[in-house]
Amino acid sequence: MNIEGIVLAAGLSSRMKKYKMSLMIGNKTVIERCIESMYDVCSRIIVVGGYNYDLISEILKPYRKVKVILNSNYMEGMFSSVKTGLKQVTSERFLLIPGDYAVINKSTYGQIIQSESDIVSPTYRGENGHPILIKSTYIDDILYNKSYESLRNFIEVHKVTSVMVEDQGILMDIDNIEDYNKVKQYFYSQL
Repeated sequence: MNIEGIVLAAGLSSRMKKYKMSLMIGNKTVIERCIESMYDVCSRIIVVGGYNYDLISEILKPYRKVKVILNSNYMEGMFSSVKTGLKQVTSERFLLIPGDYAVINKSTYGQIIQSESDIVSPTYRGENGHPILIKSTYIDDILYNKSYESLRNFIEVHKVTSVMVEDQGILMDIDNIEDYNKVKQYFYSQL
């Protein structure tokens, strides 16, 4: 199994007004829920921290496959965290996901990695979500092509293979308190 995960967890959570990575869903934090759903398919998970770096490092200490790294430029935005994470990748393919996707089914990861395509996105009822699976041959292009201002720009100019999944969690991130409440409600409905 030669797939690594990159989890983006450096942001300020400014729309949330609370630090969302440490919010609880059941008996685990948001960041733990995100990590645990991908844990079995990854040889290593690179968590890119910035704001509250020490707290994230402490929360994730028990996870032996997790390496928490610091994006000292996190105030420049999410794409700077993407690039920081990419510089650590040694695997043939990598999964990329923001750390606030806390209710993705483990089986979804299993479905995505079955695809041999270069870039893969899960799709739920016609809508693309996270995580994105990318072949590592694209790393230099993402890092050094000045025409990309975001990962979305990169995705827009490349062929993306959609994998249909029955997992609404691929669309459920946490930007504000309403999102957080919806995610918790969804989590409990899946038990």
